[in-house]
Amino acid sequence: MPLSGPPDCGGSAQSVERVIMTEVEIRRALARIAHEIVERNHGVEDVVLIGLLTRGVPLARRLAEKLEALEQRAVPVGALDITFYRDDLAVRPLQPVVRRTAIPVDVTGRCVILVDDVLYTGRSVRAAMDEVMDYGRPRCIQLAVLVDRGHRELPIRPDYVGKNVPTARSELVAVRLREVDGRDEVAIIREA
Repeated sequence: MPLSGPPDCGGSAQSVERVIMTEVEIRRALARIAHEIVERNHGVEDVVLIGLLTRGVPLARRLAEKLEALEQRAVPVGALDITFYRDDLAVRPLQPVVRRTAIPVDVTGRCVILVDDVLYTGRSVRAAMDEVMDYGRPRCIQLAVLVDRGHRELPIRPDYVGKNVPTARSELVAVRLREVDGRDEVAIIREA
């Protein structure tokens, strides 16, 4: 459920949850991001969207639908599992769950737009860029995120942002999407 904190942190009796984006706000944010992608890239001819597993993938698919509606052109969508590219793999207490990376087109010479739900320290995005480069040499890599919560540890910034949300490091940002969680919302979870 939460994506920028330990798993299974939302729902305990000792936490307070506040919804900061509703289903309608998520839909509007994705529509705005789609328009910005078209404007910045002068269309979508060489664009490929690659979602970071888990919730970046449905967000990338939703963006592709919006882009196709705007440009009458299909945009390829891939899924990226950054598990083995993480810089904390050796110190994580649990055995990693490895899923399948699927990139449907050659990324060489294309504009790759990485799509993720929450941007926090920037380490996941760094890992994603490393993995994409193993598949080819994109003309450019851009980043689209639903929520930018700050607290960067690496010099990474998003090109497209649904919502900037100042947070404390102790807070968790939970993005819930109907494809994964059965409903669309973004919440901040704070320990009571």
